Amino acid sequence: MFAEPTQGVASKPQPCRANHPAALLSVGALATRFVQWPALHSSRRAELAPGADSRASDPQAIDPHAIDPLYLFACKIEWERREEPSAAWELLAAAQSPHLDTRAHARALLAGSQHLGGMGVSAASECDNKLKRPAAVETNMRSPYGLDIVDNCADCSLTRPGFFCGFSQAGRLALDQVSHKSILPAGAILFVEGQDPRGMFILCSGRVNLSTTSREGKILILKTAEAGEALGLSASISGVGYEATAETATPCQLNFVDRKHLLELISSQNEVGVHASQCLSREFQTAYRDIHDLVLTRTSAGKLAKLLLAQSPTHDEDASELRIASSMTHEEMAQRIGASRETVTRLLTDLKKRQLIRLEGATMVIPNRTALRALAV
Repeated sequence: MFAEPTQGVASKPQPCRANHPAALLSVGALATRFVQWPALHSSRRAELAPGADSRASDPQAIDPHAIDPLYLFACKIEWERREEPSAAWELLAAAQSPHLDTRAHARALLAGSQHLGGMGVSAASECDNKLKRPAAVETNMRSPYGLDIVDNCADCSLTRPGFFCGFSQAGRLALDQVSHKSILPAGAILFVEGQDPRGMFILCSGRVNLSTTSREGKILILKTAEAGEALGLSASISGVGYEATAETATPCQLNFVDRKHLLELISSQNEVGVHASQCLSREFQTAYRDIHDLVLTRTSAGKLAKLLLAQSPTHDEDASELRIASSMTHEEMAQRIGASRETVTRLLTDLKKRQLIRLEGATMVIPNRTALRALAV
């Protein structure tokens, strides 16, 4: 914005910030403020634009408010090259003139001014163009949490073999019509253990922890669901309360299907029923395996060893040395094996001393898988 010149001293106009929402109103606001500023007298106008006065005094002039375009252009040159404040006031006053042509010329000149950063009428047009930006450009904008946003199940590129939603085109179209997509940050609660089932969540991307809590408040993480899994499917089908609490471990994209529409989808789409059966079967087998590990493994050290081995990539089964990039904290490890955080810290220290594990930055290295597996028996 420009400051009013003090007596005898002309203040230097300051550049405004371009494309700022307030900038679009600055021309009008400035013009309104200085519309009473005395115009340059005739000798000054004649100096800037020869012949302007003669044209302005033409008895056939249609509107006494009209200002010669050459004079306005000369004012802009004075302002741009010599930073003459009085020339700027003249342009700003002309931008509010009741004469349409004068007002248009003045605003066009202000729009191209380097001092205002082109904030005049052209700025408004530029903002309109931004609002009308093609959809292809909008897709290049940064998405929340860096996730690949999927708006239509039929066009989903995240589906992989083994995903619950790996249906045919017709099945995905039917799913898209009854589902609701959302993006959630880490730490969001999807449902709570014992809550009446509202529906199921399909995990499109990210990870979700499923946990149970004792009466004393002790938390046991049952599993970490990966992308493609269905959460709350069993409870939604049976109508019994959710078996566990689901909390996002990372930013996630989820697809929610309410219980009513899920049951209708299973009845009308055979492949949805088949996928639901396969998903429930995998959960059943996983539950048996976890019960075996928790009950038959007698020591906390053995449970921790099994947990660490379970984090290793499946394609590295034959490798003598395992490298695990795990983000689990000691507290989370403790919640997974039913121990305290202090116990986990002590056990990890003991495994390091016995050279069964070592840390390389954020990576855990298991140099001897066989020795660690023997501890897990």
